[in-house]
Amino acid sequence: MTSPAPATPINADAFWMPFTANRRYKRDPVLFSAAEGMHYIRPDGRRVLDGIAGLWCVNAGHRRPEIVEAIARTAYELDYAPSFQMSHPLAFELAEKLCEEAPAGFSNVFFSNSGSEAVDTALKIALGYHRARGEGQRVRLIGRERSYHGVGFGGLSVSGIGGHRKPFGNLLPYVDHLPHTYDREQMAYTRGQPDWGAHLADVLERIVALHDASTIAAVIVEPVAGSTGLLVPPRGYLQKLRQICDAHGILLIFDEVICAFGRIDGAFASAHFGVTPDLITSAKGLTNGAIPMGATLVRQHVYDAFMQGPDSAIELAHGYTYSGHPVACAAGLAMLDICRRDGLFQRSRDLWRYWEDAAHGLKGLPHVVDIRNIGLLAAIELAPLAGKPGQRGYAVHQACLERGCLIRSAGDTMLLSPPLIIEPAQIDELFAVLAQVLRAGD
Repeated sequence: MTSPAPATPINADAFWMPFTANRRYKRDPVLFSAAEGMHYIRPDGRRVLDGIAGLWCVNAGHRRPEIVEAIARTAYELDYAPSFQMSHPLAFELAEKLCEEAPAGFSNVFFSNSGSEAVDTALKIALGYHRARGEGQRVRLIGRERSYHGVGFGGLSVSGIGGHRKPFGNLLPYVDHLPHTYDREQMAYTRGQPDWGAHLADVLERIVALHDASTIAAVIVEPVAGSTGLLVPPRGYLQKLRQICDAHGILLIFDEVICAFGRIDGAFASAHFGVTPDLITSAKGLTNGAIPMGATLVRQHVYDAFMQGPDSAIELAHGYTYSGHPVACAAGLAMLDICRRDGLFQRSRDLWRYWEDAAHGLKGLPHVVDIRNIGLLAAIELAPLAGKPGQRGYAVHQACLERGCLIRSAGDTMLLSPPLIIEPAQIDELFAVLAQVLRAGD
């Protein structure tokens, strides 16, 4: 590849950056000017091993020629086509291929532009589904503590991270939350799914008794909670949620924006856990992060509930200007081809034990209080600095970056989710650098 451009001063004032301490960042900006395979490249030419797949999304590695070429070719041939009352062939092709990869019974895909939009779409579909079936009183949505479902008003309302919700006051009404599934005393240093905690799903029965099942539209959970610090579901927990939802006519939504497309095992994590939800939200790895796109997959019975009345009627009054954008569809199709050809949906399964041993090899290092893993995901939880929550994690993130490894901090938890093309030697490098930083810390 060509060398990155030399470092030049930037004016960082105008860009209001998301989920960033803007004033701190702009005193010493971290910039990437190029990327290739497993690495980012900084303006001064330094290479940085990507331990978080961009932001959980670059599953096939950076700058894949097949995806770049598909984007360029499609932009040249068809830069844009609307999806309101018309469309283009790539949207139908991608929807069909996604349904082929999904668990049995998924029949249709609604395209959007992000995970946040995919979640809001799923919530609206859930509400509309019950109304179409004559149960319009089902308006309540059940999320879970420590969950992250994006930043739209719907997704934020069902999310359970207090720091995301509190700045915005009132959100959607008629929302309740399940307890989160993490208890360090019971789960510390678990490899894969904890054996303790399935009973936490039973709280859904208490919520049903409190509000009455006839008022509840849907339950939404991440099969594996990512942004909150990687909370792996206890064995039997997701199965219990499915059973309770079935017993009360409640739709079950899995938010797989992070854990789909090979991150856990297979195209969708729901198959790995042996639980089939009614709707699945996805984004991130769908296009390898190369271009924004989200997708909400629904099972046949959900779609069929809307297909009533005169065929001239719009069944779902919802959508986006860029739903099924041709360039995004081209990227998604190229990504699926890569995953199928290169076996990326099985890659996490192949590397699971090596990855797991490398992560748990950090047990006993300074400040480490827990390690969690599943698929090609790992979390190293650190004890916080007294009175300064999050500062130790950020300092470790910065120190790893200076040593050439990108490892994300979520509060005081270090999160790792590399591109699926990672090799064992690169796994060793990531955890060796993290170990070095932890040993050198205060």
